[in-house]
Parts: sequence; C-alpha cells; structure tokens
Amino acid sequence: MKLRGCAEMKLQISSQIAVFALLELAGVPERQLAVAEIGEKYGVSSHHLAKVMQVLARAGLVRSVRGAGGGFAFCGNPRRTTLLDVIRLFEDFGSADSRLEKWEATAEGRALHEILTEIDDITGATLGSITLATMCKLVGRRRAYAGQASAVSH
Repeated sequence: MKLRGCAEMKLQISSQIAVFALLELAGVPERQLAVAEIGEKYGVSSHHLAKVMQVLARAGLVRSVRGAGGGFAFCGNPRRTTLLDVIRLFEDFGSADSRLEKWEATAEGRALHEILTEIDDITGATLGSITLATMCKLVGRRRAYAGQASAVSH
C-alpha cells in the first residue's frame, strides 16, 4: 500500500545502475556482458556505467574480462551480497545526523532526528536482508508473470 503524498525511497542513478548491472550478471554468472549491452538495456551512457563497473570491480563484485567477447562477469557471492552492500558503495546511507544540524538545539529537531534515525535503521535492516540471489528470484518471477500475461492476451 502506498500512502497518498508519500514518495518512495530514491536512490542515486549510480546505485540503481549498479543493482541492475549486478542482477544482469549474477542472474547468469557464467555470462560476460559488455558495458554497452547493459547500458543499452537500461538507457544509460557507457561512460557512466563504466565508472559504476569500476567501483563494483574494486569492491570484488565483478571482474573485467579482456579480449574478444570480453566485458564484465559477476564474481561475488549472490547469496551473501545484499542490496545494502551495493548501495553503500554509492550512497551516503544513514546520514540523519547531518540533516538537522541547525535544529538539534530544539526539542522538535531532536525528536525529528530520532524518527529519521529510526527510519534509516529500518531501511538499512531491510536492504541488508535482501540478497542479490533473492532479487534474481524476484526478477525471474516477474518475467514469468509477464510471459503468462502476454500469452493470455494473444
């Protein structure tokens, strides 16, 4: 259920690209994909995606494969790598402390800070409980459902 007037959590484009690229690669770990292939699917520039892939490589989640048919391959553990692990590479996650500095002298500011910290904790716990393997299964179910829906409409 989505509350009227409440926005969903927003991630920086780099975080989104990283999650999408990892799901592409972790879904079929023996496959290698070129930056251009991933970028084309998600409408992202190869330049921006290459920077994201470098961060993922430094984190040990992907490896660069050189030569003909090269690109990137997943080399992490999809059952241990969580969304939080990926997002933390690109986001200043859980920074409620910096949001209210000028109001922390007031009771209202401290109360709001407490609530925002609690929200960050809950969000972190949720993202930390969802692995890439779980996300790959969810993507597979969504694809299967979409396939069933299109078969019924024909």
